[in-house]
This record gives sequence, structure tokens and C-alpha cells, in this order.
Amino acid sequence: MTRPSPLQGMAYALAGFAVFSIHDAMIKALGEGYSVFQIIFFATLFSFVPLTITILSDRNTDTFRPNNPGLVLLRSGLMVTSMATAFYAFATLPLTEVYSLLFTFPLLVTALSVPLLGEVVRAQRWAAVAVGLIGVLIVLRPGLTALSPGHFAALTAATASALATIVVRKIGNSERSAVLILYPMLVGVLAMGAMQPFVYRPPELRDLAMMALVGLFSVLAQHLIIQAYRAAPAAVISPIQYSQILWATMFGMILFEESPDIWVGVGATIIIASGLFVVWRESRTNVSTRSPVLQSTNPRPDAGPSPSPKGLPTE
Repeated sequence: MTRPSPLQGMAYALAGFAVFSIHDAMIKALGEGYSVFQIIFFATLFSFVPLTITILSDRNTDTFRPNNPGLVLLRSGLMVTSMATAFYAFATLPLTEVYSLLFTFPLLVTALSVPLLGEVVRAQRWAAVAVGLIGVLIVLRPGLTALSPGHFAALTAATASALATIVVRKIGNSERSAVLILYPMLVGVLAMGAMQPFVYRPPELRDLAMMALVGLFSVLAQHLIIQAYRAAPAAVISPIQYSQILWATMFGMILFEESPDIWVGVGATIIIASGLFVVWRESRTNVSTRSPVLQSTNPRPDAGPSPSPKGLPTE
């Protein structure tokens, strides 16, 4: 049997993040007529079947009882919060602005890993975090442009996803991947279902099909990215997430008549460069004891839970 190669891993990652970009463009299109709570509810329902089949095919799963129920529930709430706020940001902001703010994820994980994981972060990685925050200020330009709820939603999504990643690192190998997948799905369905009496609008058949595709594309993209991490080192795969900014620019111009903002471009470049530096530093020997950014198999803040490349979270 031929062993996977880094080039195969890169191809999987490029395909996975391209699928996620299409997924995000569909969310933006649906957000013009439907509440994000309704979109998430139906997307999660449609993704439930393929994910359930994946879970049941895991022969190592004996029980779905979590060993750390409090932390699993906390992570589930954080993932649902991340998804809801990211969907809202996609529905209300230009795609390039949303991605620019979501790309603060590795910087937030780095900063939060110090108090919550005991990670030792030295001057160079702290400098990358600080430079990345300057990039955020350039994107937002407070005082010069009006800040909207969508901007705060995107930053909330990145923060909630970073905290969820820290929780996984705290849990270590004590939870099965099936538990980490199932519980956020259940919390999401229950929370979004409870909102339906207030936001439900009967969907047209075309829109219902798009909601189904959002859910199915999320599953497909997660699968492709997990395959990418199995085929190539995390330091090779993680930077490929930034290819989404190219898709965002193209989809924004073609589908939504969005004109790229030069300052968003400058800020995004600074944020991406800072994130790449953090990934590079963590990949070096004797720099990071826990590598919290590289150990995140799915750097997408709004992608929902996914297992680690080998099926279990690593410590």
C-alpha cells in the first residue's frame, strides 16, 4: 500500500478549504433571507446522518459517556457559539473582512495557552501576537469606519473556537473522538431548535437544498482536512487555511459585488503573516511544549468539532 505523501496532504487541504469557502459563500447567500439560527439548525440536521455513520463505524467506541462531562459540555457550548457568530458574520459582512478576523485564531490560541495550559511563550511569539493585533486594528479602523455587530461576531467566533481548542488540549487523550463530535452536534440541534419558534421562515425548496449542502459540505471539508493531516505534517497543512482569502475575494467580487478594500487587504496580510510565524515557531524543536496551534486539526473557527488526525486528541 502506498504511503501518503506531503503533496497528497497539501492537495487534500487545498480541496478541503476550497469546499469550506463554497460553504461560507452559501451561508452568506442564505443569510439574506433566513436567520442564522434556522440555517444552522437545518444544516446540522442534514449533516447528522453522515456524521452518525462515521461515529458508528468507529469500532473503538464502546460508550458515548464523557469522562470529563463539564469540559465536554463547555467545549460544546463554545463550538455552537463559534458557529452561530461566524455564520452571522458571513451573512452580514464582506467575506474578506470575515476571514481576516477569523484568521486571528492561531494568535488567540497562542495567547490563551499561557494562562490556561501553562505553555511557555517567549518574546518572538508574543511579538507575533502583538503584530497580529495591529493587523486587526487596520481591518477594523475604529473611529474611521463604523463597527457593526458582524465585526464583533467574527472576533467572538475566533475567540470561542480558540477556547474550544484549549479545552481539547486540556482533556488530552481522555475523551474519544466520537464523544467530541456527538455532543456539540446535540447541543447545537437543541439550542438552534429552541430558537425556531421565534425565527422560523418556511424555506423554499431551493433554499432548503442549499441548507442541506451547507451541512454536507461541512462534513466533506472536515473529512478532507483530516485526511490532509494524516498525509502531511501539521506545519505543512496549517498554513494552507489562508488560501481561503483568495476564494473569499473571488466569491465576493463575482457573487456579491464586493469590492476589495485595500486596508482590509493590508490588515489581512499582517494577520496572516503573524499566524504563519506562530506556526513556524511551534514547528521548531524545543520551542513549544504543547504546540496548541499545530495540534488543532481543524483551524476553522466555524467548522464544528472534528477529531484529531489519528482519531483522538493528543496531549
